[in-house]
Amino acid sequence: MRLSFRLPAAAILVAGFVVPATAQDLRRRPDDPIPAQLETLYERGLSYLAKSQNDEGSWNDQMGSEPGVVGLCTIAFLAHGEDPNYGPYAKNIKKAVEFILSRQRESNGYIGSSMYNHGFATLALAEAYGAVDDPKIAPALKKAVELILNAQSRNASGGWRYTPESRDADTTVSGCQLVALLGARNAGVPVPDEAIKKGLAYMARCRGGDGAYGYTSAGGGKPTLTAIGVTCLALAKEKEGKGFTNSLGYLRDNLNYRDRHYPYYFEYYMSQALFHADEAAWNEWNSKNLRYLSTLQRPDGSWPGNKGESFNTAGALLSLALNYRYLPIYEK
Repeated sequence: MRLSFRLPAAAILVAGFVVPATAQDLRRRPDDPIPAQLETLYERGLSYLAKSQNDEGSWNDQMGSEPGVVGLCTIAFLAHGEDPNYGPYAKNIKKAVEFILSRQRESNGYIGSSMYNHGFATLALAEAYGAVDDPKIAPALKKAVELILNAQSRNASGGWRYTPESRDADTTVSGCQLVALLGARNAGVPVPDEAIKKGLAYMARCRGGDGAYGYTSAGGGKPTLTAIGVTCLALAKEKEGKGFTNSLGYLRDNLNYRDRHYPYYFEYYMSQALFHADEAAWNEWNSKNLRYLSTLQRPDGSWPGNKGESFNTAGALLSLALNYRYLPIYEK
């Protein structure tokens, strides 16, 4: 796999849902203490993203102009409980949302140049809906969801790949679209149950007997891909059955795994998968992840890597965001 938001692409998957503003509660709960080290890392990371954002709402590094990356940065702000209308980062959030909206095609609702971009951008719109005061978000989110559903209807596998016209599928792109659909549904956009079932069925066909997920088949399973599969099942409330149990066991056996090629992609997904499936395993992994990321953060608040500082920083922050649990996605 190659991690890129341009074609061909591999994937990262980050998830977060939003509900209408009347039900959204961004207050920090007193019974969820946040370690000082974590808060320092997160605040420094957000400060970096805010200062390095350009006037059009994107970032100038390697992948920072891709709508999917802008979407991840948007979610990173919201996941910290930042007020998107009046808070210190409100302008940053609104500029990022405007950038995503500007990249949506009027003809069919497609955002960006790949289904990765489209999926992550759709997810960001679902997060922003009901929280950001912008009447353009609702119709844009609806059109984005319709494109995902139409793409699936043309794909015999029931999954998704690089473009809306793709006839094959893989677990990374399919996982991305599934989470976007679930996020949109949680925001109030109608999503047929059958679409979720078909997507999950494709993912299941890529799961080996040991619970590990492969890229396009059940062979060659990896922890990163398995974290995607476990997260999709958990968010869809499909945590019963031998398949889920085997996959969770596989992740437990790989708590010390680090993806050398796509670290921030793996870390966030692993964090979410364990959080929803095994609290003890997540606590152990979360402590290690906090220490690991604290050794890598640069003095300016960014994280290093070959995918660009905006992507790296958003991914690192989102791997820590489960500690805050401001967004409904973090509720079990």
